[in-house]
Amino acid sequence: MRGIMQVHTLDKAGIINELKFGIGISQAVEQGRRADFALLLSMFSNDVRDCTPIDTIEVTETTEDRLRKQFGIAEPQQLRSNQSSYEISAQQSNHFHQSSLVSAKLCHYLKPEALAFMPEDTGDLPEEVYQNLSGHDRRKLANKNHPNLPSATLYNELSTAQRKYQIQAQV
Repeated sequence: MRGIMQVHTLDKAGIINELKFGIGISQAVEQGRRADFALLLSMFSNDVRDCTPIDTIEVTETTEDRLRKQFGIAEPQQLRSNQSSYEISAQQSNHFHQSSLVSAKLCHYLKPEALAFMPEDTGDLPEEVYQNLSGHDRRKLANKNHPNLPSATLYNELSTAQRKYQIQAQV
């Protein structure tokens, strides 16, 4: 009964770590007392969570949108134009003509216009290149986003036709 009691009390003993020994470990190393050092190390817990204080750290994902909202920064300047870009440019032009350059700059900083005004529906080609394309090439560019579905099944149709031809040739 006494042996079980001692093991049980050892299990409930406080966790032993480097902080409880103070400078005892470093003195054992400096003085070359290997037995003391080994004994002290054997008394440490094998579980890292016992020796290291664990604090929960709240990690918040920082995104560009979140930082823009936090600091009150406007949306980034668009690289290429869309339908709303023309309205923004017209407003800035109006501010320039009605007030001054300072007013136009302020309007630009609050709601920047696009960096490049590209023609729409040209397949990302410059307008002069798009105008030199043939009608067939323009149709290809228009249908580039919408693939032609019959061509997707062309292989199956050709292989079926070949098999039918082989069957008719054998008869």
